[in-house]
Amino acid sequence: MKKFYAWYQKHITSAIFIGLILGILTGLFLAGRFEPVLTVTSLLGSIYMNALNMMIFPLVFCSIIMGITSIGNARTTGKITGYSMIFFLCTTGLASLAGLIIPRLIRLGKGVNFEMATSDIQATEMTSILDTVKNLIPSNPVAAFANGNMLQVLVFAVIIGFTLLAIKEKGEPLLHLIDSCNEVCLKIISTVMYFTPIGVFCTIVPVVEANGTKTILSLATQLIILYVTFYGFALFIYGGSVKILGKTSPVKFFKAIMPAALNAFGTCSSSATIPISKQCVEEELGVSNKITSITIPLGATVNMDAVSILMSFMIMFFANACGINVSISMMIIILLANVLLSVGTPGIPGGAIASFAALATMAGLPAGVMGVYISINTLCDMGATCVNVIGDLAACVVLKEKIKLDE
Repeated sequence: MKKFYAWYQKHITSAIFIGLILGILTGLFLAGRFEPVLTVTSLLGSIYMNALNMMIFPLVFCSIIMGITSIGNARTTGKITGYSMIFFLCTTGLASLAGLIIPRLIRLGKGVNFEMATSDIQATEMTSILDTVKNLIPSNPVAAFANGNMLQVLVFAVIIGFTLLAIKEKGEPLLHLIDSCNEVCLKIISTVMYFTPIGVFCTIVPVVEANGTKTILSLATQLIILYVTFYGFALFIYGGSVKILGKTSPVKFFKAIMPAALNAFGTCSSSATIPISKQCVEEELGVSNKITSITIPLGATVNMDAVSILMSFMIMFFANACGINVSISMMIIILLANVLLSVGTPGIPGGAIASFAALATMAGLPAGVMGVYISINTLCDMGATCVNVIGDLAACVVLKEKIKLDE
């Protein structure tokens, strides 16, 4: 049995990829028939996602605290956070720019005709920047966990981490407890990892079956261009950053992070991929846990490069399809708003819907575009989430080179 586990761990990337391909083929085959099979795959997919989601917040909370306290000083922790934010904001700005320029140059959406569907789904109301800043510190930390407010959980963990550094030995009992909780979370996640190929298969099948070939084919050209932009951005920006700033072979990097990338593609959740992301860069690329414990959870919250590309693409696509001219000044406004909105987009499936609703209103698009967008949101979200996670891991590799830590 031990030999099988060792072999399985070595080939888990291939197993995940096979699960992804089989899931797509099965979803196409099941379209409109074999309802019991679809019910079973949906059930198993939900169980897999719940197993991952179960440990997200405890793991993020504990890992950030352990990361801060293991570094031992606030200055180094601040450097990791600062460098991470600079990396994420710079790449998000580049992503927004690419998302606006490319579809404008190729006149994306021209000649496309579709009926504006209405939607009963209401986008989550976006809070203002001032409200976001005001609510950074949770008035009720328990509510932050219960409501899934990742940003507040991050801030609360940072406060606890720095406080434990300040009180030193008096905080050791609590630190030992948090360390034990962290180890329990990692053990549970490593066990769930064995089921990732099955989980990816089961989460992909309902997505493909629900959209069907008609929806996929009708927007195939737009989706292909979008995906080429996604992975071109990942190859040149992230690959270049890893090569130039991180002093690491891009081939080695992309090969090492493939399990996390495929899991993100299948689950559409950068938050749910945090444990797998940490495992990839720590074990395969030698990045310190002190860096990953801060950078990866932070990236899952604020690094939304591909979502930024997606938003810009969809705004330009729908504007052209509806015959609405987007001026240069409006492009600049959308670019700036996109950067801010993408930072606030939650790293969960469907998190980009709220951002799109806000930007669509700014661009003067008809309300009916929401129905069309929601129908293809998951198809777009899979690629976007995958690229976002690659960006988180690229930041870790860059920081490994830029910040030398004493292990």
